[in-house]
Amino acid sequence: MAFLKRSNGRALIAPEILWLVGLCIPVAGLGATAFLVPPVPTTIDDYFMPGTQPNGLNVPIQSSQNCMACHGDFDAEHEPFRPWAASMMGQAARDPLFHAALTIANQDASFAGDLCLRCHTPGGWLEGRSVPTDGSALIGVDFEGVSCNFCHRMVDPVHDPGIDPDADAIILSMLTDVPTTPHSGQYVVDPRDNRRGPHDLGSFFSHNWLQAPYQSSSTMCATCHDVSNPVYERQPDGTYALGALNAPAVSHSPYDQFPIERTYSEWLMSSFATAPIDVGGRFAPNLAGVSSCQDCHMPPDEGVSCFFGEVRPELSTHHLRGGNTWMLNAIRNLYPDSETMLTDDSVALAIQKSVTLLEEASDTTLTQDGSDLVVRVTNYSAHKLPTGYPEGRRMWINVKFFDDSDNLIDERGAYDTVTAVLTTADTKVYEAKLGISADIAPAVGKPAGESFHFVLNNEWLKDNRIPPMGFTNAGFDAVQAAPVAYAYADGQYWDDTTYDIPSGAARAEVKLYYQTASKEYIEFLRDENTTNSAGQTMYDQWIANDKGPPVLMDDVSIVFEQPCLADVNGDGMVTPTDFTAWINAFNNNLPECDQNGDGACTPTDFTAWIANFNAGC
Repeated sequence: MAFLKRSNGRALIAPEILWLVGLCIPVAGLGATAFLVPPVPTTIDDYFMPGTQPNGLNVPIQSSQNCMACHGDFDAEHEPFRPWAASMMGQAARDPLFHAALTIANQDASFAGDLCLRCHTPGGWLEGRSVPTDGSALIGVDFEGVSCNFCHRMVDPVHDPGIDPDADAIILSMLTDVPTTPHSGQYVVDPRDNRRGPHDLGSFFSHNWLQAPYQSSSTMCATCHDVSNPVYERQPDGTYALGALNAPAVSHSPYDQFPIERTYSEWLMSSFATAPIDVGGRFAPNLAGVSSCQDCHMPPDEGVSCFFGEVRPELSTHHLRGGNTWMLNAIRNLYPDSETMLTDDSVALAIQKSVTLLEEASDTTLTQDGSDLVVRVTNYSAHKLPTGYPEGRRMWINVKFFDDSDNLIDERGAYDTVTAVLTTADTKVYEAKLGISADIAPAVGKPAGESFHFVLNNEWLKDNRIPPMGFTNAGFDAVQAAPVAYAYADGQYWDDTTYDIPSGAARAEVKLYYQTASKEYIEFLRDENTTNSAGQTMYDQWIANDKGPPVLMDDVSIVFEQPCLADVNGDGMVTPTDFTAWINAFNNNLPECDQNGDGACTPTDFTAWIANFNAGC
């Protein structure tokens, strides 16, 4: 299967694959733009990435349960094992949302699941069990996700002599393709199971070890937290076109491919990448400032990493906390605790850690500007808020207005907990929306426009997520993370939303919510699945877990300053001239005439105006 190239780099469908478009059949009742077609005929070669390749290890990735004997069951807060097991990293290969999305990816483009499996089950991928790319060849140990042994065997692909272990230079020299800008699972792994970490273990002999700074670096996190689609190539005009199929990408730089996630790059272009930032003790109370991904997601505390180890004043905790607060319970419904190593206590602690992280990520403040309420959301995280996998992920403002008798008189951004429907038209929703461009739609067999088909999407239609400290438009544009259909000024890490204050409102309660997956996305995963039951399984677990309820990030309130009724002419002063203004309002039946608040303009309002005038308001 081939594509021809114009001189400007845009892809043209070659004659031998016109059959693909020829099989596009209009679906009755769905309009002329809906089609039934086979998957885009990509091959495993289209998803090739530099780094360690399948079957390239002398020693397979070891089960994390081997680590438990020394690194678990002695301190639920500080030991590495149980916090890791109760993280979405530890459960990455069991996550039912991942499996539902994996199915859709394989339906949309052949072998696309390889792009997903290499980060969700690196051990299985490295052992060659990612083919078939639906995960059907995975075995027990592969479901340990991003495991202890994998992370601690990762090698910095950019070798720094005298800083990195000497052995790493040899490992890199043995690779045909070495990652230059790690992303999308372009990892290098020690083939001989030498386990790395930031500490000098001295005469430690229980397993081979090497001291390395890489495990403490944000660059390590870039490996799976910058994600690109290698099938789409960036064009000179900034758009993305299909490259030649059945061949690796021309460039393995993330910035030459279509961006799916840019969490690491967002951090890289923030102030946090330059130096530690004092954020008032949030994220890591034991640090004067936070900088790296680990500072916030693995904050240090005093403890021991192994039951016979020495106490370290700044031991990175392994909770690997993120924003998902309900998926662990879904996983427990699908897998036995004896396999997942989850417990009531470990899951409860993990959820509490995630809620705390979300609460620390933002501050919401309120001001009254005349008859308007201004809601400011400030981002204290080191990346966009929210960040990560964009499909169905969102944050929004909910505003409730009450009268002086505490009756609710109006609400904006209402969320129905029974139906899981969010009212979006009257509030600010922070989210990213991707889609398929009109020129690509015929080749991939999907309608142009907004889409949840992430392996087919080739354009960003909206991205109003709040940038971090140090944001510049030029910097974020350089890493394909610029705002879309929205604007932030350089240096702006907050956003303001203005709401009109309804008549009779005495106060307002404002809440900021975060949700991992919207109802629309969950239903998409169920309804688009024509292969297996993964979408239905995800939907059933969503129902069983209160429909993936939103998490409260901020909860603030304000009492409104009431306008002075006697100041009829609105000049900010109460003077006799307001009498003339009241007469004019009375004669013309204007709202300012109603001084007693009975909703009518009658002679009794004159007496009320005299009372208000004498009272200075």
